[in-house]
Amino acid sequence: MQKDNKNTPVLDRVNLPADIKDLSRDDLKSLADDVRDTMIDAVSVTGGHLGAGLGVVELTVALHHIFDTPNDRLIWDVSHQCYPHKILTGRKDRMKTLRQGGGLSGFTKRSESEYDPFGAAHSSTSISAGLGMAVASDLQNNPKNVIAVIGDGAMTAGMAYEAMNNAGVLKQNLIVILNDNEMSIAPPVGALHRYLARLTSSRPYRDLREVAKKVTNRLPAPMERAAKRAEEYARGALTEGTIFEEMGFYYIGPIDGHDLDQLVPVLKNVRDTADMGPVLIHVRTQKGKGYAPAEAASCKMHGVSKFDVETGAQNKTKSDIPSYTSVFANQLIADAREDDRIVAVTGAMPSGTGLDKFGAAFPDRMFDVGIAEQHAVTFAAGMAAEGMKPFATIYSTFLQRGYDQVVHDVALQNIPVRFAIDRAGLVGADGATHAGAFDTAYLGCLPNMVLMAAGDEAELAAMTRTAAAYDDGPIAFRYPRGEGLGVQIPKTPKILEIGKGRFLFEGDDIALINYGGRLGECLKARETLVNLGLSVTVFDARFAKPLDAENLIRIAKNHKAMITIEEGSIGGFGSYVMDLYNREGLVSKGLNIQTMTLPDIYIDQDSPSKMYDVAGLNASHIVENAVRLTGVKAAHLKAI
Repeated sequence: MQKDNKNTPVLDRVNLPADIKDLSRDDLKSLADDVRDTMIDAVSVTGGHLGAGLGVVELTVALHHIFDTPNDRLIWDVSHQCYPHKILTGRKDRMKTLRQGGGLSGFTKRSESEYDPFGAAHSSTSISAGLGMAVASDLQNNPKNVIAVIGDGAMTAGMAYEAMNNAGVLKQNLIVILNDNEMSIAPPVGALHRYLARLTSSRPYRDLREVAKKVTNRLPAPMERAAKRAEEYARGALTEGTIFEEMGFYYIGPIDGHDLDQLVPVLKNVRDTADMGPVLIHVRTQKGKGYAPAEAASCKMHGVSKFDVETGAQNKTKSDIPSYTSVFANQLIADAREDDRIVAVTGAMPSGTGLDKFGAAFPDRMFDVGIAEQHAVTFAAGMAAEGMKPFATIYSTFLQRGYDQVVHDVALQNIPVRFAIDRAGLVGADGATHAGAFDTAYLGCLPNMVLMAAGDEAELAAMTRTAAAYDDGPIAFRYPRGEGLGVQIPKTPKILEIGKGRFLFEGDDIALINYGGRLGECLKARETLVNLGLSVTVFDARFAKPLDAENLIRIAKNHKAMITIEEGSIGGFGSYVMDLYNREGLVSKGLNIQTMTLPDIYIDQDSPSKMYDVAGLNASHIVENAVRLTGVKAAHLKAI
């Protein structure tokens, strides 16, 4: 594998898509090889999404060769596969800054490049956005090609079909490329498919087909049906394309997405045929294409840490401290052995949520519903309504997509769905799109909902067990990405009393009231404050709803100052505490309190520690607020 682009002769001549318009077919193939080598080299240094990008190298080259980007709009759904696109659009020299602080985003991002017309990271948005762009362009008399590239996994989400249904009604010119790299939607691509794909995208065939439609419409009904079925079969669309045709799309394919000799003429035909309406081009690709370790392990090499290019071995640091995700999974398995009503639901994230382990232990009780969070929530509600104990295990940022279902299908009906909310708080290299910032605020406003947050891994195990035992309505518990604090986890965690927190230390001067994953930083801050001569309480609230009103009121009455700390947006735990104090008349009595939340901004990718520095939620920030609230003498500040 070549390093630092030293042997990428065609790519060396390419800085922008305009540079590849006149390349020969052989040069395009060499360019694809160069792009693939450059991407592997970069991701081996930075980590990131590997397999998906390798699978669309030829498709990316063909798209930028045929279409006039950025004037033509090219939208990548989810955009896990956008690295080759970045290499060809003026960013090749910055690829080794991927997912780093101040570097390139791991996703498409409007503020990063004019070649990224729509930002992504969550799935199934591309067709909706593309349709909106196409309509807007026509309304402004500025027609352009709009191309949405969406994977077969993202096609499991209802939003994609809502957009296709609308596009079929509008008859708007729109090109959707279905990047099929996993599901068995179609038979293997062969010479006949290749020929028919090129034929069906051409103007002569389209004209002939329109004539055929007029003729068959005048035939007796049985003959008309037979003629239409024959025409569908001839296009290779009897099974693959019929659903798209019925939704109003002109279907082309399937074609080999790694064969530029197929891709280029098909894309050119579609580009040059006016007023086609919505078109779907079905492209078959292979994740990890061209890099043997990724081809052999497409799931493990989908998202990678730094790795050795020669072997594919990832440089993962080993730790004796378990991750929060694994603690949850292990506890859920233990609880499920005792209670056969426990089931687990996830939306296309079995390994990310730890439910792959649960599925291995209980294959009939784990349900991966695909990228369909709305369905996941209501599916879980249906099971709970029939007496099962579903754990809807969904990242905080993805649960947002099922919020209406949480409101109407779960909370309103007081159905006991358990929500295990992974990736609560800031998440590092995935940046703002994946940050779990809002769940406490958007769930806490719902009647019937119980909210918990784990301060350490032992608390997470206890909350998992508590959720399994709770049958009075919906309950949710959040926990961060990464490792725990290294505390001992009891063999049989206790079931928590609903709405009761815990005191870790008790003092008189200032109380640090924690909710969730900043507990370790609160304990660090306490050590510094004690060295400054302050008597410090550390209270782990555990619950945002219902609040531990008794202890929170006692803290307010017995301390000179208080700080609430949470890794969530304003409108969450701190707001609930302030509302409690206001209702109790404590605010009007000059309550000395500071709420610490995530700031009202989207925080860009970086290491988690640096992101929390930007957020102002590390131990040093807690100390600074405590010093200000208590009026510690300046002479003591040298100890900070």
